[in-house]
Amino acid sequence: MAHLCGLCLALRGDHGQFARMVTNYDGLLISVLTEAQADPGAAGRRTAGPCPLRGMRTASVAHGEGARLAAAVSLVLASAKVRDHVADGDGLLARRPVARAARRVAASWDAAGARTGTAVGFDTALLVDAVGRQTGVEALAGPGTPILAVTEPTETATAAAFAHTAVLAGRPGNAAPLAEAGRLFGRLAHLLDAVEDLRADAASGAWNPIAATGTPLAEVRRLADDAVHGVRLALREAEFTDGRLVHRLLAHELRTSVDRAFGTTGCAHTPGPHTAGPRTAGPHAAGPYAPPGTGAPGGPGAPLPPEPPRGNRRGMLAGCAVWLGLACTCQMCCGTYHDPWTGERKEGQCGNCDCSGCGDCCSCCECCGNCCDDCGCDGCDCGCSC
Repeated sequence: MAHLCGLCLALRGDHGQFARMVTNYDGLLISVLTEAQADPGAAGRRTAGPCPLRGMRTASVAHGEGARLAAAVSLVLASAKVRDHVADGDGLLARRPVARAARRVAASWDAAGARTGTAVGFDTALLVDAVGRQTGVEALAGPGTPILAVTEPTETATAAAFAHTAVLAGRPGNAAPLAEAGRLFGRLAHLLDAVEDLRADAASGAWNPIAATGTPLAEVRRLADDAVHGVRLALREAEFTDGRLVHRLLAHELRTSVDRAFGTTGCAHTPGPHTAGPRTAGPHAAGPYAPPGTGAPGGPGAPLPPEPPRGNRRGMLAGCAVWLGLACTCQMCCGTYHDPWTGERKEGQCGNCDCSGCGDCCSCCECCGNCCDDCGCDGCDCGCSC
């Protein structure tokens, strides 16, 4: 939550309120990686003011170059997504006046991302070039084209962003392994988007890399599993001051994302192939305040908003104002929130799910973050057991 809020506030601070709409989970990973490599005490945190998405309470949020790099990357990639939707003529963007306005917004985000990138020593032209090549790559793709040829621009962009976190943190030796982790993360993100959109794209006639290249879903799953495994191996080659959150997000949550996209469930430390055997489809949710068990922040073991001080109670009018903010942002339905009057933590009505309880079997990783890959939860270096 500290990194999500930090990204949002970095966007607002450098580019105004409207830029906050590009806040996303993928972008906050840049902030997480930067802080995880920073020397003790060097990781920037500050206290942010009240926000409706936090129940109008203050919070400690990520602050500094990592958050600004995350903001620059988010702006450029959001610009690319807007252009992609314009090119596909999706929804209202099929209308010329709306498309022109969207292109102007995309151009302004490109420029804003370049300014912030320059301020932290990152050349966003690498991202813009990769994004620009995507359209040409897709135009040339057809049956028999390797699907990894289509994911290459995304891989290149994320590799550059991940590697620059090592520069910001003063750990140049981490640049190579983090570039590899970023490359595989970009591949995985592209593949999972294609899997999740496959049915809708088929119905609407939109271009989809899986359908266009004729890649079997079994092969896509194999590539996704290999990417998750490769990310873990790459992270082992990097040095972190505190890598627990990185491990949680890029080992546990990536596996959860793959299982969710393919309609399967499994533990990140379950022995054997994750594709073996029938599994029950898991829940799917999106947004910063997704219900527990969905693999998004708010899920098992993920960071939650800090508990308010006991006795921090509001009066009738103040509580009603906060209640209205929670209701308007859907937090009361779909998230974990604090009671507007008592401050007690509560779960939204959509918070009940059929999670298999994987958070318990992987709790051993909380103490060290050094669990073996697919070890069955009994190989933590710290000696604890589940």
